Amino acid sequence: MKYIPLPQELFVQNRRRLTALLKPNAVVIFNSHDEMPKSADSNFNYSQNRDMYYLTGIDQEDSILIMYPDSPNPMYKEMLFLKRTNETIAIWEGHKYTKDEAFAVSGVTRIHWLEEFDTMLQLVLHQSEFVYLNLNEHDRHVWHQSYKDLDFAHRIQREYPLHKLERSAPLMHQLRAIKSEPEVMAMKEAVAITHKAFERVLKFVKPGVTEYEIEAEITHEFLRNRATGHAYTPIIASGASACVLHYIENNKVCNDGDMMLLDFGAEYANYAADLTRCIPVNGKFTARQKEIYNGVLSIHNQSKAMLLVGETWDHYHMKVGQITTEVLLKLNLISKEDCKNDDWDNVPWNEAKAYRKYLMHGTSHFLGLDVHDIGSRYRKFEAGMVFTCEPGIYIPEEGLGIRIENDILITQTGNIDLMAAIPLEVEAIEALMAK
Repeated sequence: MKYIPLPQELFVQNRRRLTALLKPNAVVIFNSHDEMPKSADSNFNYSQNRDMYYLTGIDQEDSILIMYPDSPNPMYKEMLFLKRTNETIAIWEGHKYTKDEAFAVSGVTRIHWLEEFDTMLQLVLHQSEFVYLNLNEHDRHVWHQSYKDLDFAHRIQREYPLHKLERSAPLMHQLRAIKSEPEVMAMKEAVAITHKAFERVLKFVKPGVTEYEIEAEITHEFLRNRATGHAYTPIIASGASACVLHYIENNKVCNDGDMMLLDFGAEYANYAADLTRCIPVNGKFTARQKEIYNGVLSIHNQSKAMLLVGETWDHYHMKVGQITTEVLLKLNLISKEDCKNDDWDNVPWNEAKAYRKYLMHGTSHFLGLDVHDIGSRYRKFEAGMVFTCEPGIYIPEEGLGIRIENDILITQTGNIDLMAAIPLEVEAIEALMAK
């Protein structure tokens, strides 16, 4: 791993928090992700199952965690199973965790090699009543492919049909939504690396460069600062491409007079940053570009101020929609006639509103171990939650798309903009590009 390991106590506390939510006499089991084949004899870069990492800090394939807090035998309360290395693995793949190293990272005292798993599984399930199993549950995506957790759930159903199965996902969604101090520090490091990459881009961009050259500059800055890499596929969208919300081709020439939308973020210790900035390719905003940019900035600032303890997802987005409507009216992109049928009381915020012509997406999402992190949209905002704030205005007929995005930590006394130091105002961006 490139990053500095997070403190062992983080993972010890995370397991304690999960234990407090389990039913009596329950076993909970977490698997690492599979290695995914890229071709006949190579794999994609490995990425750990985020729940497994959250509970152990172990960043290696072929790992399994069993927790049985109510076990009558203390040896079985927590067990971590790892791939046993050998001379061939060491030569071809490199170093794997030793038992001492795995304890130093995770704080799990009972560490076994993977070949012992089946025996230990039978011992703990023989005594237990409930089995919590983990699946890749997220309300933004449905998986149709088979994967390790799903295969393992089928195995438990087949081999232990009389046990009572429970979903661990709701518990993990509850826990992971609230970030502890070490997690916030990891996210701040991801933000700091992202900041460095953005300032590198400001010095590099000029008419005639290609989007992929800019992506390369970002990647270079990420890796030289110990980031794992990109938290998500970066969007480097010049001109009309900025109106394609998930544009990732990044293959066009950046032309004089165009705006460029940059949506990228570093991943550090598996925690994500998520930044969007829009800059003029030639370093100077036109009057129209500045007008639209400042309109989005106004929405951003007002929206950010509403990310507070006690707010709700739907009410927040409704208010953002109303703010966006007012800005679009001032910009003459919509008229009062267009808004006459807007129903803010009976129709959801994301349906049948005039503003949706120019802002098609939500303004915030959870951020953490995933860029679209897990968390409930039906839960009031709480201290420790981290959200993006990313309003935009997209005008395809003008080939102009503007989005501004920062990462916001909610606290008991307000919120903290984790990206407050990253240039945002028109004048600041122009001044840096002029250098």
